[in-house]
Amino acid sequence: RQLIQERDVYLNMRKTLSAEIGKLMRSGKQDEVGELKAQVETASQGAAGKEEDLEEVQTQCKNLFFRLPNLLDNRVPEGDSDEENQVITVWGEEHKREEEWMKWHDEIALKLGGYAPEAAVKVAGARFSVLRGQLARLERALTQFMLDMHTEKHGYTEHSVPYMVGRPSLEGTGQLPKFEDDLFKTNHDISGNDAFLIPTAEVPLTSLYREDILSEEQLPISLVAHTPCFRSESDSGGRDTRGLLRQHQFHKVELVRICSKDTSNDFHEEMTEHSENVLKALKLPYRKVRLCSGDIGFSARHCYDLEVWLPGQHQYREIASISNCGDFQARRLMLRYRSEEAKDKGGKKKGKSKPTYCHTMNGSGVAVGRAMVAILENYQNEDGSVTIPEALVPYMGGKTVLTPMTAEQERFMLK
Repeated sequence: RQLIQERDVYLNMRKTLSAEIGKLMRSGKQDEVGELKAQVETASQGAAGKEEDLEEVQTQCKNLFFRLPNLLDNRVPEGDSDEENQVITVWGEEHKREEEWMKWHDEIALKLGGYAPEAAVKVAGARFSVLRGQLARLERALTQFMLDMHTEKHGYTEHSVPYMVGRPSLEGTGQLPKFEDDLFKTNHDISGNDAFLIPTAEVPLTSLYREDILSEEQLPISLVAHTPCFRSESDSGGRDTRGLLRQHQFHKVELVRICSKDTSNDFHEEMTEHSENVLKALKLPYRKVRLCSGDIGFSARHCYDLEVWLPGQHQYREIASISNCGDFQARRLMLRYRSEEAKDKGGKKKGKSKPTYCHTMNGSGVAVGRAMVAILENYQNEDGSVTIPEALVPYMGGKTVLTPMTAEQERFMLK
C-alpha cells in the first residue's frame, strides 16, 4: 500500500507539472519550461522505480499465495495419512477373488508376451513400459470403451488437447509452483513462458476457459479427454514402482466439469458415479473412500478415491481420484460466470450481474494402465490365460481370452 501511495505521489506530481508546462507553452513562455521539464523527468523516474518495486512485491505475494492449498470441505475427516481415509462404500464383493495362487499383473503380462520391460529400459530408462500384441490391443480397447461410456451415456464432450502446456496453465490448476519437481520441463517456450509435459489432461482441459466470463446458461460444461500423462514423481522413493504401477508415462481418461457454485457438490457426486460406472461395467471390485486432510490433494476441497481390488497383491489400490476444487482453480485462472440479469425488488432488470467465480472439478474416468492391471489380476486363470471382461469383448474384435505364449513364441519374444 505504501508503494502504491508513493508511486501515485510521483504520478500526480508529473500530471500537475505537465499541466503547468502546457499553460506556459500556450502563453508563449517557452523559456520558463526547462526547469519544469526536468522535474517531470525526475517524477517519471521516481514513478517507474516505485512501479518496479511494486511489481516485485506483487510477484512475491503471488508466489506466497500460490503455495497455499485449498480450504477443505467440512466433510473432510482429519488425519495424517491414507490410513485415516474414510471408507464410504464397497462394491463387487461377489466378484472378489482371493485365491492363493493368483499372480501379480507383471508376471501375467510377461507370460502373455505383451509386456517388454527390458526393451522399455533400453529405450527410455526405468519406469517406462512397452506393451505389444494382445496387451497393446487391450489398452486401446479400454480407452475406447471409457470414452464411449462418458460421451454416449454421461454427456461429456470429447476433446483432443495439447500434451504440452505453459507455466500459467499449471499455476492456474495448482501444480505450480509447489510441485515443479514432479513435472517434466521442456526446452520449449510458450508465449515467453516455460513449457511442461502435462501431468494430466485436467490442466489443458480446465485451462481452455482461462480468463473467460461465461454465461450461466453455458453451465455445466462437461469435458473428457484421453491423453498420456507425464510425471517425474521425484519424491516417490521407489514406492509402488513394480510392473505397470507408478510409471513416468501412463494413459488416462480424464473428466473435467465447470459449473456454478450452487451445483458444485451435486455434480461432484455425479462425476464420482460416472467413474464408478466404468468399474461396475468391467465388474471390478472396488471401494470408495473420502480422503482425509493429510492425504487430500493441494487443489481439492473434497475428494473421493476409488480403490480397485487387486487379488495378486491382496489389497485395494487407487484407480481413480475425483476432486471438487470449488472456486480454487477458477480464482487462479480468472474463470468466471455471470448469472441471469440482476433485478430490483420490483422485478425490473438492473443490468448485468457481477461475475462470480466458477467451480471446477476433475476426475479419472479412469486410469487406463491401472484398469489393465486390475483386469489382468482379477480375470486371470490358473493356466496363465486371462478372460476378457464381457463389456470389452466388442472392443477386442470378439476375442474373449488372452492366451499365454507357446514355448516357440517365447523364444522370439521381445524382452
